[in-house]
Amino acid sequence: MSEATFALRGATIVPITAAHIEHGVILIENGRISAVGGADLPVPEGVPVEDATGKWIVPGLIDAHTHLGVHEVAEGWAGNDTNEMTDPNTAYVRALDGINPTEPGFAEALQGGVLAVNVNPGSGNVIGGETVAIKTVGRFVDEMVLRSPSGVKSALGENPKRVYGEQKKTPSTRLGTAGVLRKAFVEAENYRAADDPARDLTLEVLVKVLEREIPWRQHCHRADDIATALRVAEEFGYDLVLDHGTEAHLLADVIAERGIPVIFGPLLCSRSKVETVNRWPENAAKLAAAGVELAITTDHPVVPIEHLVIQVMLAVKAGLDRDTALRSVTINPAKIMGVDDRLGSLEAGKDADFCIWSGDPLDIYSKVERAYIDGEQVA
Repeated sequence: MSEATFALRGATIVPITAAHIEHGVILIENGRISAVGGADLPVPEGVPVEDATGKWIVPGLIDAHTHLGVHEVAEGWAGNDTNEMTDPNTAYVRALDGINPTEPGFAEALQGGVLAVNVNPGSGNVIGGETVAIKTVGRFVDEMVLRSPSGVKSALGENPKRVYGEQKKTPSTRLGTAGVLRKAFVEAENYRAADDPARDLTLEVLVKVLEREIPWRQHCHRADDIATALRVAEEFGYDLVLDHGTEAHLLADVIAERGIPVIFGPLLCSRSKVETVNRWPENAAKLAAAGVELAITTDHPVVPIEHLVIQVMLAVKAGLDRDTALRSVTINPAKIMGVDDRLGSLEAGKDADFCIWSGDPLDIYSKVERAYIDGEQVA
């Protein structure tokens, strides 16, 4: 644990899980938050205090769906390790094993105030592999890990249908894609029920999903694909997260009733395929209004990760409540990734991962002036 101990006084503090605090005080001890309060919060004798008047202190932003480090920026095929597109089911592969923490995207994440991400395999396969939750600073990925695995990536819709249809292999249709999913889970059920089976890495991962140790991260855009995701999850009884959810607003009441979170986006990009034709920033507000737990994603490098907060601004402009919007890039993604005991809000006992902004983070003119992870300044 970091030994960083200090206090900041006078800033507007945004705890996320409580009301904003004007002229607030945040106390950091040994790399963790020990107290957050108003101007009258006592600071222990001997603890350095810095005046942060006029600044805003906000938890590190979190993007729960990225390919940071596995799809390196400006590296072309040599730096693209997002998809092992040789088999529709590669549950056994791990994003963890393809992350390069020295690629420029990590420095850009800090510039945009993004201090934690979920790194996913891509969406070329029906089952793409294990995802991992990491912080955005470290010499090598093992010391950056928050939770591994943090889920399993799967894809419905155009991507696997195109990839394997072009190879003249199953699946070449949506029904074939669902069939691959169901077949894989039946095999995992049989593996789980067997007495002392031979070790199988693919089935081991799927059993973790069936046991609800980790969530199923379902790439899906169109409402019919979302319905398939709901149907298969209900059949096999696993925890589902909907990634992208372009048309999730059309089924928002059903999604909310089942308590399924939606990681919505990306927003700052073109409609690159048929299934994204109904991508609108207003859809985020519709999901939130229905009671869906919402997170917003860049899908980096589809949208450069430093623009996560710009997407939040777009959603607010399109009707999303600003407090809900801030939750969508802090505590909500932390919950989805299973790390909300450590990140996502400014509360006593959590990691001291936060940014000092020049002003309101939802003001286009505000910028990150300093970023801290475990109480140590990293940018």
